[in-house]
Amino acid sequence: MAAEIQHDRMGIEKTMVLSDYLADGLGQLGLNIISGLIGQLIYFYTDKVGLAAGAVATMLLISKIIDAFTDLIMGKIMDNGKSPKGKCRPWFLRMAFPALVLIPALFMIPAGLDVNGKLAFVLITNVLLSAIVFTAVAIPYGAIMALRTKSQEERSKMGIFRAALGYVSGMVIAIMVIPLTNMFGGDQQAWIKIGIIFGGIACLSFWILYHKSRETSNKNEIVSSEDNSEVEEVSFKEGVKILFRNKYWVYMLMVSLFSQLSFGLSGATGAYYAKWVLGDDNLVALLGGIGLIPTFAGFLLVGPMVKKLGVTKTVYVSMAIAILGTAIRAFAPGSFILTVTAGLLPTFGMIPIMSLVGVMTNNCVDYNEWKTGKRLLGMTNSVTGFGGKVGVGLGASLTGWVLALGAYNASLSVQPTSAINAIYAIAVYIPLVLYIIIFIFAKKYESLEKMYPQIIAELADRKNQ
Repeated sequence: MAAEIQHDRMGIEKTMVLSDYLADGLGQLGLNIISGLIGQLIYFYTDKVGLAAGAVATMLLISKIIDAFTDLIMGKIMDNGKSPKGKCRPWFLRMAFPALVLIPALFMIPAGLDVNGKLAFVLITNVLLSAIVFTAVAIPYGAIMALRTKSQEERSKMGIFRAALGYVSGMVIAIMVIPLTNMFGGDQQAWIKIGIIFGGIACLSFWILYHKSRETSNKNEIVSSEDNSEVEEVSFKEGVKILFRNKYWVYMLMVSLFSQLSFGLSGATGAYYAKWVLGDDNLVALLGGIGLIPTFAGFLLVGPMVKKLGVTKTVYVSMAIAILGTAIRAFAPGSFILTVTAGLLPTFGMIPIMSLVGVMTNNCVDYNEWKTGKRLLGMTNSVTGFGGKVGVGLGASLTGWVLALGAYNASLSVQPTSAINAIYAIAVYIPLVLYIIIFIFAKKYESLEKMYPQIIAELADRKNQ
């Protein structure tokens, strides 16, 4: 007896089962290992290698600027791909071994190099890992969601599983890296050992993703004939013009940029806040552990919220919650009590962004096709990579610049008031501004979701004509 066909709240057919979501989510596990470790680099470079915060921040920003533009290039390369394995899947396997090598390489700065040599090493290793390995996985990984299902509900579940599995790696890094490296001796060698472990996990994740993912909703097909049989005749310049004429893609560029900027700040500031405001950098583990409460609540509630409110409203309602919690903390940024109470609200509020940004971006693929006849699958998905890379890079770099303006000096036993105020700025005040900006752009995106059932129906009619 054939299984009953199910449809989502918009009447679009559903085609996925639990094992599909789990296999797909492993890709984000590997990607978040890379982004999470990069978020820890400012602390490693300043407090373990002895480089100046401002100089490191500049190197990371340069690497992220290079990195961001490779996303658009990778999107075009992927759109032109005609491998029998698909447009997306081959890249997961191609980048598995490079991830294994380059993740620990981040921490292998030769002691004999002078300051300029060490800064050059920082730049080169970050460019190789982010601009090549991360990009070559992230763009196809984002794009494969559009090939796998048309259902917003299923795309939302894919986003939730991706965010949940990715959050596991992110939280392990945020909570455990400092205590583990301290346990291993706290020196550079300890960080290299951690890099080897996480490099192996990322490599395995990408390998499994390659073998278990597919580019069609039909289990009897390996790739989607519609999306892999022909190359869209669109130049890189024309593709960029089409994207920037799609206002919803621009909104998602802003949402991705500012949300990742906030993630970058969060990943880079936790150790400084724990060490200099709370008095012990090992408290990063305690704060991270407490943060698991709203995180689990967020992952449990985002699915029901999407069913009740829709994708876009779920995002901007959650951002309002993040704004409220951060505004409360702003009244007493050094308060441990407010950090572990009101500070839970922005943690909860950012979960839907993590889960749904891919869904909202892939809706822009269908909008492109409806409006212009060109899907631009890879280039459209480059928005999350482009915005994410610039955002994370700016977040980490902004940390270094603000600390430098505050006269932060890692060699001091007590930081000056200006440095403590700088830590307050990167931990509380700047994130508050970012949350408000994300709320505004998410609200502007809402009209696309209202049109989405009509868009899908009209695209189906065109193909049947």
